[in-house]
Amino acid sequence: MSQLFKEVLNALPDIDHVIKIKIYDVDGNFVDDIENLRGSQGSLKVYFYLYKNFKEINLEAAQKGLELFSEHTAEAKKYPGNHPNIDRLIDIVQTNKTLRIEIILR
Repeated sequence: MSQLFKEVLNALPDIDHVIKIKIYDVDGNFVDDIENLRGSQGSLKVYFYLYKNFKEINLEAAQKGLELFSEHTAEAKKYPGNHPNIDRLIDIVQTNKTLRIEIILR
């Protein structure tokens, strides 16, 4: 049985030292930020983990990210637009694009 997102978050690296993550396409164009704010800290933890393990968000990283988002992945697939950080990973799985990550530390 897969873990709930809450359990996954407890196992991921700490993000207290991370201000935000900046996301860019392969050409260096800015795509989005994930800030260390209430409501986006779960996404920040997942993307930080992906950065530490993959150094970019490629197909393999996106698949791992969707696994980490647990029950929220199924919800995001049902309701596109409600979870933009998961939607981004779903898009990568479908298109095999790669995104670059920049970590902004405190």
